[in-house]
Amino acid sequence: MNESLLSRIGRIVSASANSLVDSVENMAPAIVLEEAIREVDQAIGEVRHELGRQEAAKHLTSKQLISENEEHEQLSEQVQVALQAERDDLAEAAVARQMDIEAQIPVLERSIEDQKEKIAELNQYVAALQAKKREMQQGLSDLLKSQTAADQPNSTGNTPGNSASQRVEKAQSTFDRVMTKATGNPARQNNADATKLAELEELARNNRIQERLEQLKAAK
Repeated sequence: MNESLLSRIGRIVSASANSLVDSVENMAPAIVLEEAIREVDQAIGEVRHELGRQEAAKHLTSKQLISENEEHEQLSEQVQVALQAERDDLAEAAVARQMDIEAQIPVLERSIEDQKEKIAELNQYVAALQAKKREMQQGLSDLLKSQTAADQPNSTGNTPGNSASQRVEKAQSTFDRVMTKATGNPARQNNADATKLAELEELARNNRIQERLEQLKAAK
């Protein structure tokens, strides 16, 4: 995956509000959030495309590795046949080919492992972007509800906040609340939840490590 897409994903997930604040001043926070959601969708599509490419590459490499291993086994049988027939020249050619295969197998195995890591990483990007999209959609919904409520007339029949300055102040306040949900930097009151989530993630990671160790022990 190219660096420009990685940079975009990082920017989307961190959801910097700098450019959005300018739009709030122009009274268009909903339009900005809608555009941000479309950008998330586009990024998800690009990551999924790269994910499909990596999956296809892994499949082809795996097929090649299987083919090389099968050929190596066949050559072992052919070496025995050649030796029994006292055809050292044929046995030598088969052994030479086996050695070439043995040199390639570790490279293919490493390539498959690299592709697995890339696939796992891309899946994490998709999950992060989908989570950010849900947060932005919720933020947009909250914003639209707030705007609808703000447009309702008060008991005197007047719409509150008629002046431009009051409307900007109201939009800024609403936007700040929305971006608390839509950004990767939660408000202070959410720090406890963030700590718990981090602890849960670390616990899950430790469990995966233990599972890997148990698999290695069982494979001995």
